[in-house]
Amino acid sequence: MADVNAFTEGGCKEDSTGNAVTRRKFIQLGTLLGGAWGVGVPASALAQSGEGGKVRKGGTLVMLVVPEPPTLAGYQSTSGPVGQVATKVYEGLLEYGFDLQPKPGLAKSWQVSDDGLTITFKLQDGVKFHDGKPFTSEDVRFSVMEVLKKIHPRGAATTFRHVVAVETPDPLTAVFKLDTAAPYLMMGLSSYESPMLPKHLFEGENIQRSEYANKPVGTGPFVFKEWRRGEFVLLEKNKNYWKPGEPNLDRIAFRFIPDAGSRSAAIEAGEAHIGGFSAIPNVDIARLKEKPFIEATTRGYEMQAPITMLDFNTKRKPFDNVKVRQAISYAIDRQFVIDHIWFGFGKKATGPISSNFAANGIYTPDVHNYDVPNGVEVANKLLDEAGFPRKADGTRFEIVHDITPYGDEWRRFGEYIQQVLGRIGIKATLRYEDVPTWLRRVYTNYDFDLTSNWVQTLADPVIGAHRFYSSKTITPGAVFVNDSQWSTPETDELLDRAAIETDPKKRNEIYHRFQKLVVEAAPYVWVHEIEFVTVKNKRVKDDIVTPLGLYGSFGKAWLDKA
Repeated sequence: MADVNAFTEGGCKEDSTGNAVTRRKFIQLGTLLGGAWGVGVPASALAQSGEGGKVRKGGTLVMLVVPEPPTLAGYQSTSGPVGQVATKVYEGLLEYGFDLQPKPGLAKSWQVSDDGLTITFKLQDGVKFHDGKPFTSEDVRFSVMEVLKKIHPRGAATTFRHVVAVETPDPLTAVFKLDTAAPYLMMGLSSYESPMLPKHLFEGENIQRSEYANKPVGTGPFVFKEWRRGEFVLLEKNKNYWKPGEPNLDRIAFRFIPDAGSRSAAIEAGEAHIGGFSAIPNVDIARLKEKPFIEATTRGYEMQAPITMLDFNTKRKPFDNVKVRQAISYAIDRQFVIDHIWFGFGKKATGPISSNFAANGIYTPDVHNYDVPNGVEVANKLLDEAGFPRKADGTRFEIVHDITPYGDEWRRFGEYIQQVLGRIGIKATLRYEDVPTWLRRVYTNYDFDLTSNWVQTLADPVIGAHRFYSSKTITPGAVFVNDSQWSTPETDELLDRAAIETDPKKRNEIYHRFQKLVVEAAPYVWVHEIEFVTVKNKRVKDDIVTPLGLYGSFGKAWLDKA
C-alpha cells in the first residue's frame, strides 16, 4: 500500500498541461507540516473505534475539496466546499443520526411546547471557543437573531423566519420564541446549516466583512491555522475540545487541485486520503476501487438530496417565455446525462423536490413529464409557437450558458447542453468562471441567461427547496436562492402554508399541488438527482458517521496504520 508520506516524495507529477506543479505543492505542504502525513503513532495512543477496532491517535488527514471555497463563513455561504471545511471549526446546536432524527450537539437536550411556539434548549456545560471564551446562550441568541436570520441565504427567508426572539434566562438555556409553529426548524440546526458564532468577536462589527470570515473561531474539534490561497486550508487539533477523547487527528489539510486527473492520482498514490462531491471524477471510480487500499461509498449524503438543474433567468428574454423554457426541458436527454456524464450515478429528476421524500409522502411523480422519447421534436414545435423561427443559418437566437464551476463533469455537462441546444436552433456560447465571479454574476447581478447548477434540497423542503421558488428569497447578494427570479402568488401561498402545517397528510397535499404548478411553469430544468460518491483510502476510519457525511465534524475520524 502506498504510504501517505509519499506525499512529499512523488506522485501527481504533472497537471493536464504537463506542468509539474501539483507535486511541487505537495512537497511544500509536506515540508510545512514537517512531513507528518499520518505517520505512525505509539501503541499507547489507542482507543476504541466505532468501527470495532482500536483508534490510532495522531496524524494528518488530507481531504480533496473542489473547487476552492470562496470563503470559510458558513453562516454567509452554503457553498458545498465551504461546508466541507467550516464544519470542522464551527458546531451547531444539534447533530443528526442516519434515521434523520436530531441528536445532541451544543445543545444536550431540548423541549418543544405543545403549541410548537416555544423550543427550550439546554446547552452543554464547559464548552469554549477556540480563543478560550465560554460558549453561552448569548452566543446562541446572537448567532440566530443577528447573523442567521439576517445574512444566511436560507436562514433569513426560511429556517429562522418564524423565530421572533431567543431568550436567555441563564447562560446554559436558550429559549426560541416563534410566531407560528415551524416543524421543519429542528432539521436545520446542524453545523453546516446553522453554525454558532462567538458573539464577543462579531458584535458591533460588519459581519459580512469580518476578518473572522476567513479566520474562523468556533467551538469545534479543529482550530483554523492557515489558508494558503490556491493550495490548502490547514486545521489543527483543538486540544481543549469539550467532547472527551476527541479529536483523534492532529490535523486536517484541505487540498485544492484544479486538475481532475491529478486529484485521482493523489488518491491512488496515497498522497490524499479522501474526496467527495465529485472531487474524484466518476469516470475514475471503477478503476480506483480495484485498488486493495481504496474504497468508495455513497453513504453520507442522505440529508442533502442534491439535484442537477439548469437555471433560467426568467426576467431576461427569451426565458421570460414559458414555452421556451419548456422546450429546453423537453430537449434534455436525462438518461444520457446520467450514463455518459455521471457514469451511471444518479436518477432522473422530475421536479423541485427529490424523490428521497417519497418515503414520507411529500414527493409526487404526478407532474408534467418532459422526459419523452421525441423531446427534440416537441422542443422545436414549442419554439416555433413561441415566435422564434429558424433563420437562414438554422439558428433561432443566441445565449450564453454559464457553467457552474464545480469540476470537470460540469464542463462536460455544459458541452452536452451546448450540443442539445444547437439541435433545436439555439446557439449557446459557454462561459466558465471562478466561484466568486460566478456567484456574483448569478446571485448578485443576475447577469446571465442560463446557468447549470446543483442544489441540495436537504432534510426538509422548507430548508432546501423553498429558497429557489419563493418571491421572498429574491435577494441580490444572497447565494443559492431564487436566481431565476420566478414566483407566483399561488406558489408563494402554498409554500407559506406548507411551512407551518403540522398535519402530515395536509402538508403532503400542499406540496403535491406546488410541484405540479412549478414543473408546468419550468423556471428550471430538473435534470437528475445526483448520487455523489466519496472515494477514500481504507486507512480512514470513522469519517462518515452522520447523514451529513463530509459536512460532519470529523472529531471521531482517525487514520489506521499504513
